[in-house]
Amino acid sequence: MKTIYLDNNATTKTDEEVVKEMLPYLLDNYGNPSSIYKIGRDNRKAIEDAREKVADILNCEPSEIYFTSGGSESDNIAIRGIAHSYRNKGNHIITSKIEHPAVLETCKQLENEGFEVSYINVDENGILDLEELKSKIKDNTTLITVMFANNEIGTIQPIKEIGEIAKERNIIFHTDAVQAVGSIKIDVKELNIDSLSLSAHKFYGPKGIGVLYVKKAVKFEKFIKGGHQEKNKRAGTENVAGIVGLAKAMELAYKDLEEHNKKIKELRDYYVEQIKEKIPYIKINGDMEKRLPGNSNISFRFIEGEGLLLNLDLKGICASSGSACTSGSLDPSHVLLAIGLPHEIAHGSLRISIGKYNTKEEIDYVIENLVEIVGRLREMSPLWEKFMEEENS
Repeated sequence: MKTIYLDNNATTKTDEEVVKEMLPYLLDNYGNPSSIYKIGRDNRKAIEDAREKVADILNCEPSEIYFTSGGSESDNIAIRGIAHSYRNKGNHIITSKIEHPAVLETCKQLENEGFEVSYINVDENGILDLEELKSKIKDNTTLITVMFANNEIGTIQPIKEIGEIAKERNIIFHTDAVQAVGSIKIDVKELNIDSLSLSAHKFYGPKGIGVLYVKKAVKFEKFIKGGHQEKNKRAGTENVAGIVGLAKAMELAYKDLEEHNKKIKELRDYYVEQIKEKIPYIKINGDMEKRLPGNSNISFRFIEGEGLLLNLDLKGICASSGSACTSGSLDPSHVLLAIGLPHEIAHGSLRISIGKYNTKEEIDYVIENLVEIVGRLREMSPLWEKFMEEENS
């Protein structure tokens, strides 16, 4: 059975050109980049060349780019490292209620260490309330961390406006741009971004490699102790093949960005319109304009998302749900709850994230199966039966 992969917000298939670029550093160029002999020096040059490519795309200095294991580590380093470095100035941090767990859990840990964190609300489309953000700023606020685009509902935040607010108040602004890089052109200077996290596997690069950008003037603590790699901020022998792959994946993503976005947005819009036409009692989650091009999040009333996912999987379709199985109980997505969805509707949500390898034929196959599966699951639901009785009475 063919696999139809529609979970590109979770991870992407590594581009063949990226794999080709990485292979020499997995086979022949295996030297430690800290070594002084030629295969070590060659690998050091490969790392610095990659650093320059990434910096050029983000419009920053190569010295402001730090290679990490991925988005979660970058978020942890940025938030903890900056918060502790500026603790003598203040201990107040501002974030939003729909951040990735890498941000929310780090903020919770900082609260346990005596920091104060304000969690800003979002509207029904997942857009942060700028006026509330302004009202939460205090004299001791040192850091604002708000994600660029949401991983579940695809909503893109007003990053430039947030950056301007932070700059006016002399507050450091960090953004988790893991979902945005590769889909949105990002100029850290134009957007007043002081720190940014990204991860290669979200834009057809390898897993296990990411970047943390930190503006030169911003201080942050050393996170991993040991050697002096990454300008003495992150110890450990560098993942040379991963770094080379990340830079190549970014290069490819921004080379064909408009064409790529146009294609997947057309497929996404087609999918949404067909679902709206063929399946009643649904809710589109997130802003349809300020949104990642391939993302769709739809709640199907009267069904459980897990049942929907299992039935899609039986048809070879990979997607994700608005619920997470934790400690034996189903917890609705904190993002869907934050935009005002009641538990019972949040549980029945399905995220489809389209990528560059998807086709219209695949989308048609998904639509056809969704219509059948949703109909069948609703017929088995006591809530649906009760609802239909009330509708017909």
